[in-house]
Amino acid sequence: MILTVTPNPSLDRTYEVPALERGEVLRASAERMDPGGKGVNVSRAVAAAGHRTVAVVPLGGAPGALVAQLLADQGIEVAPVPVAGHTRSNIAIAEPDGTLTKVNAPGPELTSEESETLLATVGAYSPAADWIACCGSLPRGLAPEWYAELVTRAHGAGARIALDTSGPPLLAALAARPDVVKPNADELAEAVGRPLATVGDAVKAAEELRGLGAGAVLASLGADGQLLVSAAGTWYATAPVDTVRSNVGAGDASLAGFLSAGGEGPEALAAAVAHGAAAVRLPGSEMPTPADLNPPAVTVTDDVPLDRVLSEQGSPR
Repeated sequence: MILTVTPNPSLDRTYEVPALERGEVLRASAERMDPGGKGVNVSRAVAAAGHRTVAVVPLGGAPGALVAQLLADQGIEVAPVPVAGHTRSNIAIAEPDGTLTKVNAPGPELTSEESETLLATVGAYSPAADWIACCGSLPRGLAPEWYAELVTRAHGAGARIALDTSGPPLLAALAARPDVVKPNADELAEAVGRPLATVGDAVKAAEELRGLGAGAVLASLGADGQLLVSAAGTWYATAPVDTVRSNVGAGDASLAGFLSAGGEGPEALAAAVAHGAAAVRLPGSEMPTPADLNPPAVTVTDDVPLDRVLSEQGSPR
């Protein structure tokens, strides 16, 4: 079972339009509504692959109730933490060339009591979890050290932690030694405080995060593939993608594939890339099913092309 923790979930509405024209009335050619948030997306991808998952989410108001219902409709067990504020609603506008414009609401401010209830709920499910995926930004009211506290408690219960966040919450959590961290190129650059121009730069940055406490680093490099840097070795994987329809949730699908395949080694990296490549071909934040995957198209190597220039170079924010 993969347990996910999404401290700041959302109700996501995605509209597909012919072109985004500022100040004009736009007519969508398609629309969809999904439960959102990085951990929620991981649960959706795990469930789509046929595995058991439980989503721990603070939920409030009518949007929160709808998120819970949408998750249940997808066969996901929900461990809701009631909060006084309303769950946020986000909007994404997708254009035919794959360009995505997003408007993310700030979300509710959690009280200290709600924060503790959220931690306690994770603790109640931790013993049954093969992995705990802690994902996304922290809502107002939670200190940057909140993820570090969660990692410490989860390790105390014997659980393995995958952490997908950025900025101060990521840096604060490294001292608690999460088993895997999953930054993208920009988040990796931000964590080490310098631009990343090549795959070799990304490898060095990942090694620095390991030196700060991360057990392994699964780094998403966008169109340039993914890296896995761990004590067992370093691997690089790519897969061809002919058409990008939406990259919403692609990184979350990758993490789901990685954890579902065991969460370590080149086989798990290959699963991560296969899931990510499948996700970008789908509309909105739809998660891939096994029928969408093309594992033979994934190439994994330990002969990492260190001099390869990144087409989407990482830059500190």
